[in-house]
Amino acid sequence: MQNSVGFRAFDPWVKQVPFLVQLPGLGVLSALRILAAIGEISRFPSAKHLVGYAGLGASVHQSGETDRGGRITKEGRSDLRGVMVEAAWVAVEHHPHWKAQFERLAARIGKQKAIVAIARKLLVTIWHVLSQQEADCHAQIEAVTRKLLHWMSQTGTTPGKRRDRLLLLYGYLDQLGLSEEVEQVTYHGSTYRLSERQKQLRAAQQQE
Repeated sequence: MQNSVGFRAFDPWVKQVPFLVQLPGLGVLSALRILAAIGEISRFPSAKHLVGYAGLGASVHQSGETDRGGRITKEGRSDLRGVMVEAAWVAVEHHPHWKAQFERLAARIGKQKAIVAIARKLLVTIWHVLSQQEADCHAQIEAVTRKLLHWMSQTGTTPGKRRDRLLLLYGYLDQLGLSEEVEQVTYHGSTYRLSERQKQLRAAQQQE
């Protein structure tokens, strides 16, 4: 899965990848693993249904009372549950919002249960961004842009010309509603100045 050929099996979900790689802890491969596990997000009428599908919902005692101590059902897709827990650990290490959430929960229920709770919250966020086709309100825009550039290189979709790379990147940012918030980003020693977009678009239109 290191080149464009390796991604062909995931073609039905490729358009959804930008919505997931914007989230902390999720890269190209983990995003594709999640999309392969859940399929069409329309299968899940609510975030609760998706959480239950992953087995990240709170367990219920025989008495019918929901476990408030952080235990989960562990039913459902163990592969999806696993990738979400992995993503949660990365998120709490690198993203201030999720780090603060984790520290607050860990002080109350312990680190292991807290990380499961973060994994569940991330999955709820995934349901919202896929269902609404929108940016995450806690997205770190420069990090998102770098991950999009990395995704383009991994899938073999990075055009050879700088101008074309710029326009393709801007297209993905437009898809997320983030294009107006990014002026430039540095990736592998190259600086992409997104403020040049209008000039590039005008030049392209003049050539048509």
